[in-house]
Amino acid sequence: MDNRKKVGVISLGCDKNRVDTEKMLSRLQEKFRLTANPEEAEIIVVNTCAFLNESRKEAIGEILDCARLKECGKLEKLVVTGCLPQKFVKDLWDGLPEVDVFAGVSDYGELADAIEKSYAGERLDIVGEPSAEPDFARVRTTENYAYLKIADGCSNFCTYCLIPKIRGAYRSVAEEQLLAEARSLGRVKELVLVAQDVTKYGADLAGGENIVRLVQKLSALDNVEKIRLLYCYPESVSEALIDEIADNDKVVKYIDVPLQHADDGVLKRMNRKGTYASYLALVEKLKSRIPDIAVRSTFIAGFPDESEEAFSRLVKFLREAELFNAGFFAYSKEEGTAAARLKGQIPARIKAARVKKLYAVQKEIAAKLLAGMKGKILEVCVDAFEEVCWSGRAYCNAPTVDGKVYFTGAGEFGVGDTVKVKITGFEDYDLYGVLAE
Repeated sequence: MDNRKKVGVISLGCDKNRVDTEKMLSRLQEKFRLTANPEEAEIIVVNTCAFLNESRKEAIGEILDCARLKECGKLEKLVVTGCLPQKFVKDLWDGLPEVDVFAGVSDYGELADAIEKSYAGERLDIVGEPSAEPDFARVRTTENYAYLKIADGCSNFCTYCLIPKIRGAYRSVAEEQLLAEARSLGRVKELVLVAQDVTKYGADLAGGENIVRLVQKLSALDNVEKIRLLYCYPESVSEALIDEIADNDKVVKYIDVPLQHADDGVLKRMNRKGTYASYLALVEKLKSRIPDIAVRSTFIAGFPDESEEAFSRLVKFLREAELFNAGFFAYSKEEGTAAARLKGQIPARIKAARVKKLYAVQKEIAAKLLAGMKGKILEVCVDAFEEVCWSGRAYCNAPTVDGKVYFTGAGEFGVGDTVKVKITGFEDYDLYGVLAE
């Protein structure tokens, strides 16, 4: 009988955090039993995000919810890891006495030992400096896709962003380590490459590594069926990378390029290197070289001193660029960033109204693009059966952030298989169809 204590992990935030959680799980299971149900756990680890004020509020709320299980459940130890303690551990130590162990973004190797030590009655702060990506095994928590974090940290220093202060300078993971990690994941329908800046991969390494070479080597792995690229910094999307996406059958015809804005003045204050013209030229180049490519981006509305004219230029850009997918966020004033010191902070109600406007514009664009897909036959990776139909993702759907494909039809297939679906319609950002004969 296994008498080891049960540990549950709650992962908050981005897909890069999920990779950290999966590595954490592999180390924790060496000394504890894993459970997906927090209510039956004797130890709960909350892996946090601290990128924005809202994410910090979510993390604190989750921690306090777990702390209540100490009073009315079987929970014995509460552990908080990740970005929140990395940046704010001194405040958290006094403010959250319910927490037994605090660990940062690079401390997962010491976490199990720290939890054991906490049973001697002491609280522990093991937050260290951000360091090289640990070469740990992973416990996969996703079925049809897996994320591969190819770098950590960031050296772009956008004025609104805390990541360099939380995660440190940009650090590429060694190529051979990434290849070994990808092999260890088993059969992967879609390997999603992530980092704060995927296109900068290898710039800090001495062996000639770069994102194109990495994609080529990952493509040679038999267990990887498809590769998707997220977080491609626009200034680093090279001709070679565009050619690789176009010509490599294993690379999904999709790219995520966070542009953040399109007004030249706002971009300069953000410390972004592009302009309206250069960003539009990049989108047009991608569409010209790869006609069916789905280009995704993210934008910030209400950045300090964003005038009505500047906002209108962003709206104009959206209409010209006709991006397949886009996400919009209200600017969040983060203490410790250069943007927090800028004059002309925009009221919350105006920021919210601008985000609403951007989503309305993008919905119009999506309607046009999705209507154009009627009658097309797409390859769809089947994710689930949902009451009356199947759901899955086509090339234009990245996990968790984009729409889905819902379809009907019967055949000898199941979750994890790839099928051909004839598109018959759409709603919002989702496509609908039938199994193609």
